[in-house]
Amino acid sequence: METFLYGSLILLGTFISAISQVMLKKASQKHYESVIQEYCNPLVIFAYGMFFGATILAVLAYRGIPLSMGPVLEATSYIYVTIFGVKIFHEKVNRQKILALVLIVAGIVIYSLLG
Repeated sequence: METFLYGSLILLGTFISAISQVMLKKASQKHYESVIQEYCNPLVIFAYGMFFGATILAVLAYRGIPLSMGPVLEATSYIYVTIFGVKIFHEKVNRQKILALVLIVAGIVIYSLLG
């Protein structure tokens, strides 16, 4: 049960990290008058704050999960980012991306069952 709780923390942190990546991509698509405005606007600052929070969650999660499990659970970020890319940025998903996602999910499942 403890591993489930700490595993959930790392998954939450990974999801938050994916959201902050989307926010940074949105911010990069805007035109700014200066470099200072580009990096010191509320969207960018909040996104980096979310990254910091996700890092704290990962540190807490590693207190209760094996070190080998962390990267496996963090691989779910590829799934989140792909879904956000399709839904928010209207990106196309080709066969290679689908195959890659299937392999990632298969790896997570195999690790979960045999790890």
